[in-house]
Amino acid sequence: MVGTPEQEERPTGARELARQAMRAQVAEMALDLFLEKGYDRTTVDDICAVAGISRSTFFRYFPAKEDVFASRNAGAGGELLDALRRRPEDEAPWTALGHAMEPLVASYSAGSERALRLAVLARATPALAARHQEKMGRLLDLLVPEIARRLGADPLDATDPRPRALTSAAIGCIEAAVAAWIAGGGTRRLGPLLRRAMASVAGEAP
Repeated sequence: MVGTPEQEERPTGARELARQAMRAQVAEMALDLFLEKGYDRTTVDDICAVAGISRSTFFRYFPAKEDVFASRNAGAGGELLDALRRRPEDEAPWTALGHAMEPLVASYSAGSERALRLAVLARATPALAARHQEKMGRLLDLLVPEIARRLGADPLDATDPRPRALTSAAIGCIEAAVAAWIAGGGTRRLGPLLRRAMASVAGEAP
């Protein structure tokens, strides 16, 4: 008996959900290994042994070891863009960026030792630092068209520096806030640090 289209789609959806759950589980196990042994000293075979999967299964989930770490907050860019699009149309682009970025920093909870150790590891490991910069570059490209639209500019006009300048400055504020959060041992909330950084760029009182 052939099921309805809805019935035929359900197994695929269930399989994808199961795949995503397994991928997230493997990633968490790998992150624990990175913290325990160090990123460079942890091999794909180590991850497979702990997760109970084969190398071929690992590479179905992750193209490379760096992608395990990069999978953290993988959807953050899209969520940030959605949050930016939901901001009031008459809100200044800089203000809209600040509000839209608040969910992005929520994962950096005050007193979260694991989040702090992962942030330190990401910046101390050249391969991870390079991948992080690539991720920030993609985030910049993702947000610039929306900022251009809010400025009343043509999103396709690469000769207008304003959208990229504003977005780059906002991302720079995120980086500065995270650096300050790390320097403080993760004891302070990242949100206020981000707001302070953005206020300083805007020329407001600290």
